[in-house]
Amino acid sequence: MSKTPLTVRGAEKLREELNQLKGTDRPAVIKAIAEARAHGDLKENAEYHAAREQQGFIEGRIAEIESKLSNAQVIDVTALPATGKVVFGVTVVLSDEADGTEKTYQIVGEDEADIKAGRVSVQSPIARALIGKEEGDVVDVQAPGGQRAYEIVEVRYE
Repeated sequence: MSKTPLTVRGAEKLREELNQLKGTDRPAVIKAIAEARAHGDLKENAEYHAAREQQGFIEGRIAEIESKLSNAQVIDVTALPATGKVVFGVTVVLSDEADGTEKTYQIVGEDEADIKAGRVSVQSPIARALIGKEEGDVVDVQAPGGQRAYEIVEVRYE
């Protein structure tokens, strides 16, 4: 399996979630199962079945996060040389060629993507169009609304 790129912030968030699941959520659901089991007949015990289902979700998420972290290549963009080239983890300021509006995006891993927060997945069409380009370049992006042209105004390594 190939390594999946992840920013330092993304890796920290996954570790925080993993600690929450292992340290708080897992013990709470184990306690809930024990309490429900004490109520007697397990066949018709809705609390028991709900707690077991919750336990399954928690264990599945723990396994998923551990797998992601073990296959992650954590990239600290602040340690990269600031060459003005668009690479994974950088923040890019774009100017729309059609109307001059500016947009700012950070290129992040799939799990970190949040378009409302300005973080786009490295797999997204806009990120794929930007990777390898430099400040001043104009890139064409095939967006859902059609072809768009953006000028790369600034590349920040933050």
